[in-house]
Amino acid sequence: QVQLVESGGGSVQTGGSLRLSCAASGYTANPVFMGWFRQAPGKEREWVAIISPGARATWYTDSVKGRFTISRDNTKNTMYLQMNDLKPEDTAMYFCAADVVWHQLYIGSAASWGQGTQVTVSS
Repeated sequence: QVQLVESGGGSVQTGGSLRLSCAASGYTANPVFMGWFRQAPGKEREWVAIISPGARATWYTDSVKGRFTISRDNTKNTMYLQMNDLKPEDTAMYFCAADVVWHQLYIGSAASWGQGTQVTVSS
C-alpha cells in the first residue's frame, strides 16, 4: 500500500501558476503509475494527468494540455504537477493517486489516494 500526501494548493488569479507536490511512502516492490485527479463542487472526479513509473511517458486530459506538466522524482518519491495559465474552470480539489496498473488509475479506481489539496482560481 502506498501512502500519498499532497501539498502546494492555494488561491491564484486567472493566468497564474501553482505547483502541486505528492509525496509517496510505503512503496511495494512493483513500480507504480501515478496521476493527478480533480473534483470540482457538484461535478464528478476527473483525471488530469498520469505519468509512467520511469517518467518516460505522460498522458493529459485535453483541457490541460499545453498548460500543465506532470513529472516525478523517484529519488525523492515525489510527483509534481506544474500548472500554468490557470483558469477559473481549473478550480477544484486536486488528488494524487497511484496504482501498478495504468487502466485502474485512468478509470479512477487506483489502489492509493491522497487526501487532496484545494486549488482556487479567481477571475
